[in-house]
Amino acid sequence: MRSGTRTGATVAVVAAVVLAVGFAVRPVAPSLSSEVTGDAELAQRARPLLEDGPRATAAVVEVDGDRVREAYFGADGTTLYEIGSVSKALTGLLLADAIERGEVDPDTELGTLLDLEGAPAATVTLSELSSHRSGLPRNPPGVLTSVTMLLDNLRNRDPYTGDVRDLVGSAAEADLTDRGRFAYSNLGAALLGQALAVSAGTDYETVLHQRLLAPLGMERTVVPATPEDVPAEAAVGHGTNGRPFAPSANAAWAPMGGVHSTGGDMGLLARALVGGGAPGVEALEPRWDDGRGDGVGLGWFVTDHDGTEVTWHNGMTGGFAAMVALDREGGRAVVVLADGPVGVDSVALDLLLEGE
Repeated sequence: MRSGTRTGATVAVVAAVVLAVGFAVRPVAPSLSSEVTGDAELAQRARPLLEDGPRATAAVVEVDGDRVREAYFGADGTTLYEIGSVSKALTGLLLADAIERGEVDPDTELGTLLDLEGAPAATVTLSELSSHRSGLPRNPPGVLTSVTMLLDNLRNRDPYTGDVRDLVGSAAEADLTDRGRFAYSNLGAALLGQALAVSAGTDYETVLHQRLLAPLGMERTVVPATPEDVPAEAAVGHGTNGRPFAPSANAAWAPMGGVHSTGGDMGLLARALVGGGAPGVEALEPRWDDGRGDGVGLGWFVTDHDGTEVTWHNGMTGGFAAMVALDREGGRAVVVLADGPVGVDSVALDLLLEGE
């Protein structure tokens, strides 16, 4: 107990020092670009919602039936953004698609696809992983790992490192806590994507491209395996200290937060989802409760907003924010992508629900 206390105190001191140094030389926070392209009316409605936050560029997409409108601030339809945990929603679509193909079923255990050597995580099912009911921790276990991830975040580095073997090793070391109850897990989502790749006989990037991106025409969406693989046209994210944040680009962790996409491509996805034609669209159906009244599907959440059922997933990395909000009954959707570490959930919801 005493050793743990000393470790915690050391972590706090190191974090405080890093933060103090960072704030002492903190650059001016970026502000939203005045350069606007795309739909002028949509841009006019979106700008006041986007100006409250340190971000330089943003993409806003609005779907209404077959009509898709896009507005860009300091960007265009080819600008790549990290979509963060919206990647989990794509992985959920892959799970539903794999179930439909007969490759797996909701109760397929993780240990049948990944080598977990009898660890508690081996008995976790794919549906439990996708709905955050596995009992796995949010991130890899261990004090040293937690310290390293904290310091990486403070120094604007991607905290999710290692290869698939390291990822599986983290799962093998993890205990399960309150299995069956909702507890958000990045570790679980990453394992799910890697298990689906094994089931398909390929890697995650390939199965995502073949089964979701290509069928929907999402030609600009990429899954960089390393920071060096991030295309030149990608936006640069900025951390809370105003400095550029290293890209989220790691093949092992891609299923939970490593997909990069554009406003145009995300518009194609949103239109297919509200139209019911996307591969794995059954993932959007709520099957469980998160304990706070929201429905949980396979990688998707459902929330009632004054009578409008919104299906959604948000995303946040060290330098980016994203939100996909769907009104499936009304055939409408809004996607917001931005290059700052401030959430855009309310932006998307305000645009989706205005006039409701």
